[in-house]
Amino acid sequence: MAMADFKSVFPEFEGEDKLIAAAKHISRELSSNKGLTDEARRILINLGTQLSSISLTDETKSEKVCEIKMIENQLDSVEEKVRIWETDQSMIWDSGMDEFDEYLDAAEEARKLTLRLESLSLNQDEGGDEKNELQRKSYDILQTTMDRLEEEFKYILVQSSQPFEPEHMSFRSSEEDTLDESSMNSFGDDSVEESLQRDSLSRISDELIVDLVNPDVIPELRSIVNLMFNSKYDRECIQAYTNVRKDALDECLFILEMEKLSIEDVIRAEWGSLNSKIRRWIRAMKIFVRVYLASEKLLCDQIFGELGSISSVCFVELSKTSMLQLLNFAEAMSIGPQKPEKLIRIIDMYEVLADLIPEIEAFYVEESGSSITMECHEVLSRLGDCVKVTFIEFKNAIASNHSANPISGGGIHPLTRYVMNYLRTLTDYSETLNFLFKNIDEEVDQFTILSPESSPTFREEEKRIRLSPLAQNLMSVSEVLEGNLESRSKLYKDVSLQHFFLMNNIYYMTQKVKGSELRPIFGDGWIRHHNWKFQHHEMDYQRASWGPILSLLKDEGIQNPGSNSVSKIVLKERFRSFYLAFEEIYRTQSAWIIPDAELREDLRISTSLRVIQAYRTFEGRHSTHISDKYIKYNANDLENYLLDLFEGSPKILHCPSRR
Repeated sequence: MAMADFKSVFPEFEGEDKLIAAAKHISRELSSNKGLTDEARRILINLGTQLSSISLTDETKSEKVCEIKMIENQLDSVEEKVRIWETDQSMIWDSGMDEFDEYLDAAEEARKLTLRLESLSLNQDEGGDEKNELQRKSYDILQTTMDRLEEEFKYILVQSSQPFEPEHMSFRSSEEDTLDESSMNSFGDDSVEESLQRDSLSRISDELIVDLVNPDVIPELRSIVNLMFNSKYDRECIQAYTNVRKDALDECLFILEMEKLSIEDVIRAEWGSLNSKIRRWIRAMKIFVRVYLASEKLLCDQIFGELGSISSVCFVELSKTSMLQLLNFAEAMSIGPQKPEKLIRIIDMYEVLADLIPEIEAFYVEESGSSITMECHEVLSRLGDCVKVTFIEFKNAIASNHSANPISGGGIHPLTRYVMNYLRTLTDYSETLNFLFKNIDEEVDQFTILSPESSPTFREEEKRIRLSPLAQNLMSVSEVLEGNLESRSKLYKDVSLQHFFLMNNIYYMTQKVKGSELRPIFGDGWIRHHNWKFQHHEMDYQRASWGPILSLLKDEGIQNPGSNSVSKIVLKERFRSFYLAFEEIYRTQSAWIIPDAELREDLRISTSLRVIQAYRTFEGRHSTHISDKYIKYNANDLENYLLDLFEGSPKILHCPSRR
C-alpha cells in the first residue's frame, strides 16, 4: 500500500510522523496473525523494517539540525567576545590575567567549534548550506583569534624580556694590544715579555643559565603555543617566536661588541684594530655559547618542550644567523694574511672554538642543526691550518730579517728578545701545538739536539732523543735565530765585538730556556750545549780583545841585545803601549753593553783575573827597572776601571794623580 493511499484511507493520521507510527502499529498487528501465509508475513516484516528506517533517519536529521543551531548560537557568542577586543587597539595582556584567560578560552572555543563543524557530514536537505556558512564563519573567527594571539605572543616575549648583562659575567675583557707591531724589530725591551703573556681569560666551569624572559609568563606563552599548534597555526607561531628571539640575539651580539663584518672587512683591517676585535670575539664566543645559547635553549624547551622536536627546530632557526656571524669572523681570520704577530691570537681562537664545540654539538643534536656543527668543525680545521702556516711564516720571517747596520754596543738584539719571548708564550699552548704540529715534517720523528761543533764532553753525552712535535719545531726556530745572529755578528768589523754580541745573545737564549716552561721542552742537553757555546764566545772575546794587550806584559824582547839586562827604553815603551791599549779598550768597551747583571759581573771578574794579575806581576817584576813616573796606573786603578766596562756608556780615562 502506498503512503498516499494510506493517508486517504486513514485521514485521522495526518502528519508524516503519525502516519509512520500508525503504519508500524498495523504491521505489528498483522504480523502476529497466525493465519497469514509465509509470503504475506515476509512482506509485513520488510514493511516494518522500512518504516523503522524512515523513523531513524528523521530523528537523526532532527538532531543535526539542533546541533547546527546550537553551534550557531555558540559561535555568535564567541564572535561577540572577539569583536569587542578587535575594536580595542590595546593589548589584551595589558588588561590583566582575567581578560587574557577569557580571550584564550574564546579562542579555544572557536577552535573546538570549527572542529565540530568539520566533523559534521550533512547533505543539502539536512542543512548542509547552513553548515557550510557556519564553517566559513568559524574559520574567520579562528583566523582573527590566531592573528591576535600571534601579536599578543610577540608582545609578551618582548615586554617580558629581561636585560642581558655580560659585564657581570666572570670573563675578562682587555683592550690591550699584544703583538701590535708589524715589524719584529719593534720589540726591543723586556716589556714584550709581559705583553706576550697569554691572556688570563677566565672560564666558567658550569653553564651559567640566566632567565632571558620573566619566568612568570612562561605558562601563558606555553598556552598560546599549544593553542596555535592545535589550531594548525604552528608555522605562524614558530615564525613569530624566532623573529623576536633573533632580534634578542642580535642585541646580545651588539652588547658583546661584535660587529657584522664581511671577510673583506676583516682582511683589510689594521692589526691594532683586528687584535682588539679578536679579543672581543674570544670573550663573545664564551659568553654567547656558555651563557646566552644555553639560556636560549632552556627558554625554547620551556615554551615548546611539549611539542617534541619543535623546540630544537625553533632554536636552530633563531640562533643560526648569530652563530654563523661569529664563525664567519673566525673563518676570515683563517684566510687572511699569515703574519707572525697573528699567531698567538689565531691559537687563542682555535682553542676557544675547540673547547666550545662539544657544548655547541650538545645544543644542535637534531638533524636541523647539523649544518652549524659541520661549519664549526670546518672553521676549526681552517684555523688549525692557519696556525701551522703562520708558524712556518714566523720561522721564515726570522730567517729573512736582516739589516745593514749592527745594533750599537753588541747587546741583545730585539729579534732575539722577540723570538725567545714568543717561543716561551707558545709553551702555554703545548697540548694544542703538539696536536697541530704532529703532521708537520711527519717523516722526521727524531731530532738530534747536538751539533758537530759540540765540546768533547758534550760529544760523550751525544745521543738521539725522541722529541715532541712542539719541541722539534721550537728548536728549529731557535736554530734559525742562531743562524740569523751569526749573520748579524759579521756586521761588526771588530772581531772581539762579534764574539761579544754572540755571547750576549746566546746567553740570553739559554737563560730564557733555563728559567721558563721551555726547559722541559728543549731539555738539559740543549742548555748544556748552549752554555758551552756562549762560554766559547766569551773566551774568543777575551782572546781577541785582551790577548794583544796581555802580550805587552810578557818579558820576551825587553832584554838588551847580547845581555840579560832589561832595556829601560823597551820597558818604558811596553808600559806606554799597554796604557794606550788599555785606554782604547776602556773608551770602546765602556760603550759596549751586557744587559744581564750576572753575566756582566762574571765577565768583569774573569777579565780582571787575567789582566790585573798579569799587570801586577809584570809591574812587580820590573819595579826596580823603571821609575815610578812612568807608571801611569797602578793595579787597583785598572781594576776599578774595569768596573766601568759593559755599561753602555762611553767613557774616557783621565790620568790619576801620581802615587
